[in-house]
Amino acid sequence: MDDSGPTNADSPPDLERELARARTLDTEAVADAIESIGFSCTRCGACCTAHGVGEDREDHTATVFPDEVRELQDTTGGEWRDVARPIPYGLTDGSDGLEGETFEWALQTDGCGDCAFYAEDENGTGACTVHADRPLICQTYPFSLALGGTSRPMGDPVEQEGLVRAHDCEGLGREISRTDAEALAVTLKQRAIREIEETIAVSESYEPTAPDRGEIVVHDSEGAKHPDGTPL
Repeated sequence: MDDSGPTNADSPPDLERELARARTLDTEAVADAIESIGFSCTRCGACCTAHGVGEDREDHTATVFPDEVRELQDTTGGEWRDVARPIPYGLTDGSDGLEGETFEWALQTDGCGDCAFYAEDENGTGACTVHADRPLICQTYPFSLALGGTSRPMGDPVEQEGLVRAHDCEGLGREISRTDAEALAVTLKQRAIREIEETIAVSESYEPTAPDRGEIVVHDSEGAKHPDGTPL
């Protein structure tokens, strides 16, 4: 879901200003923008599944915060690797697979590149098996806020109203109730704050590593970790 690339470890000097902007956002104005764009989920599953086939396949990629990984662990009873994987941006192909340093986690995928928590019923209607505990990026898709330090799910926006960006989704343009728009605005603000805080924390704690051949190191707000979530 997020293809904006890894968090830049060299934190831009204006991130604190962007964080202040996020914290003071008027959620009513954000709700106005969401209402203007319009949205209703069609449960098509496009935001939860891989795109393309063969060598052109692009696996589903949705960023997830460390505490969200642990919440999903509690929900599912799984291990860290069952919930999250190192985001591939910044990694290179080694003789034994991907290796190097990266700066975020993504939800785990299945063998088809789809989100590990995505399922379809007999009619092909999509559903999230952890819907009540899904990460903030999933709760707010297809929207994001145009603030430095925030991610852009599914790349560049297809529409923008003020600071609210709308990304590729067949549910856009559909009527949304004011109540739902306001609730989405509150969650979108929360996500933007968390994303900027995470970016700042990573930049402050980041220390370059020299991963062994075939090793992956993930830098998040809690420090450097192995792909299984344990501290480096």
